[in-house]
Amino acid sequence: MIIDRYILRTIFGAVGLALSVLLALGTLFTFIQQQDDIGVGSYGTLDALSYVLLGLPQLAFEFLPIAALIGSLLGLGGLARGSELTVMRAAGISTRRIALSAAIAGLALSFAAVVVGEYLAPPMQQFARQAKAFSKNQNVSFAGRGGAWVRDGDLLLNVDQQSGAVEFGGMLVFELTRDHRLAAMGRATRASALKEGEWQLEDYAESRFSDDYVSGRRASTRVLPSGIGGSFLGLATSEPKDIGLRSLWRLMQGLSGNGLDARPFEFAFWSRAARTVAIVFAVLLAVPFVFGPLRSSGTGARTMIGLLIGITFFLAQRMLESGAIVFDAPPVLLAWLPTLCLALVAMALVARTR
Repeated sequence: MIIDRYILRTIFGAVGLALSVLLALGTLFTFIQQQDDIGVGSYGTLDALSYVLLGLPQLAFEFLPIAALIGSLLGLGGLARGSELTVMRAAGISTRRIALSAAIAGLALSFAAVVVGEYLAPPMQQFARQAKAFSKNQNVSFAGRGGAWVRDGDLLLNVDQQSGAVEFGGMLVFELTRDHRLAAMGRATRASALKEGEWQLEDYAESRFSDDYVSGRRASTRVLPSGIGGSFLGLATSEPKDIGLRSLWRLMQGLSGNGLDARPFEFAFWSRAARTVAIVFAVLLAVPFVFGPLRSSGTGARTMIGLLIGITFFLAQRMLESGAIVFDAPPVLLAWLPTLCLALVAMALVARTR
């Protein structure tokens, strides 16, 4: 239908403009954060710029719900201010039919979010982190999705996915002799960076090799001296929020099957899915606003309303993420709660719009 194409084109253009502005701001802030790392090793300004640019798909995925709301308010608000929506309604097109066109635009934006979030953002983000780690440190190689391999003198360390600011899902420790023979091998179910140069390994089991026999020992904790700190390994492994849905699902299944805590990855999985669905209702929420209080408002007012709602949605997700991990709350419920609230509000307001 011609009206559908016109509304979709209007919304897409405004969302693209809003997303470009948000990406420009996000890129600037990310580049400023890289200034402390410039000059460490061979990491320079061009490397920092490359790191920021490679992170643009991840920023786009995170900003898309906010950009969808702001862009829809701007696009539909422009149609309302120019009386084009009034003409549509006078021609017999109902408000709900216009809302359906907006929902179709939201579905298309959600599909774009899936493509970016699953196929572009994770590999580019991982490549950016790896390139930064290579520039700042030496003797590092990466084992794909299994974590990071790091050599520190006579130690070879393999670290699993990052589960916190200074915590990692586990660590393998290989100790070599001076003639490069394997002297010992150990595994910890959790590794925490105490400070630069020390790791605390929990539930540690070790096998030590000699010429004639193998001896084993277990310990609840072990402090491991190492020149490789948590700040570096945080670059080499991905945080749950940066991992795609398919990889998160495999991690959840693997951790649960081994009796390990999978809540951070479970919340990240459902939060990522909920954030994608929220785009549809963010676009839909613009319809009652432009037919109601923002019908004759200017661009600044509509942008401010969109920012307030979008920031509230973003902060609610971050607060609930902490609740899911700290207070042992159901990750599925908390991950979907902001989206469910947004959906209920949008559907209720659309139903009341005349």
